[in-house]
Amino acid sequence: MKNNAWGAVLPILFTLLFQAAHAQQNLGIFEGNRVIGTSAKTATATYKAATDQYILSTSGAPSAFHCVYKKLKGDFILYARADFAGKTGIDSGQEIGWMARKSLDDNSPLVAAAVQDGSLTSLQFRKTAGGSIEEKRVKTTHADIIQLERKGQTYTIRVAQFGQPFATEQVADIDLGAEVYVGLFVRAGNAKAPATGSFRDVQISVPAHEGLVQYREYLGSNLELLDVATGNREVIYTSSKSLQAPNWTRDGKTLIYNSEGLMYTFDLASRKPAVLPTGEVRNNNNDHVLSFDGTMLGLSSGVEKLGGSIVYTVPATGGNPTQITPIGPSYLHSWSPDGKNLLFTGQRNGDFDIHRVPAAGGLEVNLTNSKGLDDGPEYTPDGQYVYFNSSRTGTMRIWRMKADGSQQEPVTDGEFQDWFPHISPDGKWIALVSFLKEEVPADEHPFYKHVYLRLMPISGGKPKVIAYVYGGQGTMNTPSWSPDGKKIAFISNSTDAGK
Repeated sequence: MKNNAWGAVLPILFTLLFQAAHAQQNLGIFEGNRVIGTSAKTATATYKAATDQYILSTSGAPSAFHCVYKKLKGDFILYARADFAGKTGIDSGQEIGWMARKSLDDNSPLVAAAVQDGSLTSLQFRKTAGGSIEEKRVKTTHADIIQLERKGQTYTIRVAQFGQPFATEQVADIDLGAEVYVGLFVRAGNAKAPATGSFRDVQISVPAHEGLVQYREYLGSNLELLDVATGNREVIYTSSKSLQAPNWTRDGKTLIYNSEGLMYTFDLASRKPAVLPTGEVRNNNNDHVLSFDGTMLGLSSGVEKLGGSIVYTVPATGGNPTQITPIGPSYLHSWSPDGKNLLFTGQRNGDFDIHRVPAAGGLEVNLTNSKGLDDGPEYTPDGQYVYFNSSRTGTMRIWRMKADGSQQEPVTDGEFQDWFPHISPDGKWIALVSFLKEEVPADEHPFYKHVYLRLMPISGGKPKVIAYVYGGQGTMNTPSWSPDGKKIAFISNSTDAGK
């Protein structure tokens, strides 16, 4: 009897000692670290601040798993890029993923986005305390992008192999309460095989509330850098304000973005913003661009009495801008490599088309005239071609034309609503923004949606996803490649960013 009693106490004692030992541990954005279940033999949690990476491990029977967690109210989007560290060489059934729970009790109602090392991916849920766990399997296998989203009592998982679009599953009428525990987890699944999960690019976002009025209400912003080769992301600045459309200066030391009508520089060394003076032109939007030599900045700024957005130019260091277009709406997007011309999207005769105008001002030349919105024009570095987006086929797609407007042809296939092609400095790649058709009509690019940043060879081919973002309007409107072509700057959004 004594041995049996001691055997029953051991798991409880382990859990208490484990929690005490890790009470003061640095867990990044999470508040706690816990084994749920009483059969784990070992469990460790490490947050590597230098790489913003979380490593969770556990061993023991499959009834127990290890998590880091925090409390969260309301709707949320949980995102991570995850992998199994320390391969076992067998299909052990170990799992990693995101969880949302009513409590930290073993039998709590829950929802989880779970990826198993045997390739199975599923939405798991328990509706009532002590009830059985049900699951909905997702077709995607070996997923390493894991997202769990709550909207009211509806939970959606979005999973993908990096580079591919999301596959989704959803469950409704799951009542976990107003405040829930959310976090990353790892589960051993096999008593003989320890489990270790590695998580990076971890973000918890609070999405727009139902009924948000665009251009009157704004979410906070994360200014991020994306490593194009690896897909690794780094949040370098957060603000409770709406930051939009980062440009990258030609020396690689500074970003330029707009916020609340003003232009800002962001020093990448000190990671501090400063207002870039633009005189009386103080209603600037997210259609601005640097000249190829980096000495001049083109602006689009709203002037109601002139019909809307007007194009201006100003020295890149700031000053009093020069007005270029006499009427609006005129939204600037590109400067020719030789510095002589600007490309803008302008509404003339009731339709939005692409126009060219001398950088010093002068006669406008209409380059497109198809029905539907033509937008986002950008010169290639050799000045021979212009890439742009057009809804003329009923879907927003990326198009290409000669610099004189001839030989217009589509580049993307219309699977998504594709916007804002940005050409890499070496002229070999196109980065673009893609909205989901089920969320966004062809001629809209709204705030606060699920968007992909995608990359494709300029010679043609299927674009691949390089970032999975909650953002949209202002995420990547402008040429945002670093001068060496290794990174892209962009904006993601969250209600609590910067707070």
